[in-house]
Amino acid sequence: MQFGSLRFLWLLILVPAAAAFYAWAFRSRRVALMRFADAKLLDHLLQSVSRTKQKAKAVLVVSGILFAILALIEPKWGYHWEEVKRKGLDLIVALDVSKSMLAEDIKPNRLEAAKREVKSLINLLRGDRIGIVSFSGSAFLQCPLTLDYGTAKLFLDYLDTDSVPKGGTDIGGAIRTAVKAYEGHEKKHRVLILMTDGEDLEEDVMEAVEEAKKQGVVIFPIGIGKQEGAPIPLTGERGQKTFVKDPEGKVVLSKLDPVLLQKIALLTGGKKGSIGAGNFPLEEIYEEEVSKMEKRELESSRQKRYEHRFQWPLFLSLLCFVAEACLSERKSVRKAEVPA
Repeated sequence: MQFGSLRFLWLLILVPAAAAFYAWAFRSRRVALMRFADAKLLDHLLQSVSRTKQKAKAVLVVSGILFAILALIEPKWGYHWEEVKRKGLDLIVALDVSKSMLAEDIKPNRLEAAKREVKSLINLLRGDRIGIVSFSGSAFLQCPLTLDYGTAKLFLDYLDTDSVPKGGTDIGGAIRTAVKAYEGHEKKHRVLILMTDGEDLEEDVMEAVEEAKKQGVVIFPIGIGKQEGAPIPLTGERGQKTFVKDPEGKVVLSKLDPVLLQKIALLTGGKKGSIGAGNFPLEEIYEEEVSKMEKRELESSRQKRYEHRFQWPLFLSLLCFVAEACLSERKSVRKAEVPA
């Protein structure tokens, strides 16, 4: 036997509580009546009331509560085999881990805000495979496509600005690395979420986008950071906080290239979003765009499905309450036989 909703199991405490209440109520009523009249008069006054039926009514109420709780926890027994097909998409998140992702125009910083968004996305997945690519001046496949969402979150937790040794922002390299991760699968049902906060420092990004389009990859670029940009923080040897400056001594601001991100989205059929506008773009993009895309069958298996049997305790519960309502507390009176 199995149960579907064990969270209601704590309600079983109501059964002994109800039984204790009835025991207290019977005793209190008896004490109160004895104060009103002596034992002989009391027996005479109550001769038409059946104590047995009173107790029976109490037992029916307590039993009704017990069966109602059993119905709530959904007992199951007996089973049948069912063919279960899993459908989903292959979804890769390419996350920028360059030093500029430490900018604090989004709290606590851009990288942590982006990781928080990706975790929210993973929580929405139902059957889609997820992979993670990290990039800055080069790109690496951190987590291959997997259905193990817990493992994907672990890889995500370990990502920081030291995950990729080469500095810069190579968006084209991130796209090519993601495309290679899809190899061996159908050239459709492929989604790439590209998350970056800066301009591409290489010149071949559109060539990588063209190749991704040929491979059936739909790219959803997500810009991270506010439109006005933000300084890139540095920590000195003594822990003092400074900012990256240009040769002229001016503080460098890390800004998005929204035009490039929009081109990438339009060319591959995706949609551009941004983190820093006060919304939750990954959740919206998944629910409004990705989840509605055609999904392929990833695997099928036979699973044991237990039969729901909550109807039986529910029926017994209703039967107990109906019987309690119909049962009178008065004694059955037999008519005396008249002699001939």
